[in-house]
Amino acid sequence: MQRLGKNIKGYSGDTIEIDAVQRDCVAAARTYGWASEAIHPGPNLILGFTRPSSRVTDHASRVTNHPARIYISTGIHGDEPAGPLAVRQLLRENAWPRGLDLWLCPCLNPTGFTLNRRENSQGIDLNRQYLGPVAEETLAHIAWLKRQPSFDLCLCLHEDWESDGFYLYEQNPDHRPSLTEVMIARIGEVCPIDRSEIIEGRPAHNGIIRPSFDPRTRPQWPEAFFLIMHKTRLSYTLEAPSDFPVAVRVAALTEAVNTALEVISGKRRAH
Repeated sequence: MQRLGKNIKGYSGDTIEIDAVQRDCVAAARTYGWASEAIHPGPNLILGFTRPSSRVTDHASRVTNHPARIYISTGIHGDEPAGPLAVRQLLRENAWPRGLDLWLCPCLNPTGFTLNRRENSQGIDLNRQYLGPVAEETLAHIAWLKRQPSFDLCLCLHEDWESDGFYLYEQNPDHRPSLTEVMIARIGEVCPIDRSEIIEGRPAHNGIIRPSFDPRTRPQWPEAFFLIMHKTRLSYTLEAPSDFPVAVRVAALTEAVNTALEVISGKRRAH
């Protein structure tokens, strides 16, 4: 599978009508019992969906097994359409493993998509706003996150217009069992993997980057850095290669999410 060669000095691939995608997400969420709320109301609507799992009780020991808490977000960059499309597909398929509490944000930067650019309508990169935020979208999102419990796993869906294949960032400061190898193996069945030794200026191995999470090295925090500092101890940023067909990118992101959740739930599909 080869790159399309469309992306020159930026993303020049397929675009989406974000209002229609968000309406589809709301419809699917309502069908399958999700609760939704407006994180940022008005024309620049940002939505948050939640769906709790039923608790499972071991009647012999009378111990309740609390489900893992999973957070998924996407659409923080308006020139990365595969993320919202992947979330729409996941909501429609409704194939979530049982025993998980789920939080989901299908689009954190609606105005960016109307302009087909990375930044919001004020020219602000929202994924650099999570230390000293000034953007209304980020302020509202942080306030919403602070009202939620801590998460066992966070997944941030992205694209990279320059990449030769899929790659991911892992932030795992407590050295918990890593999900990287199984995710990369499964994603590689539907999308090329970027095997470069350096990606985005950072050392990489088989499509896996493990960046520093020292706050002193990050004067501008992305969403994932805020999450690892305040809401979770295991976070993955998933980067689909946006110079490939959009169907390939959506398949890669949905495969990554499904694989991670299957492992976390302890109920992986047979390979």
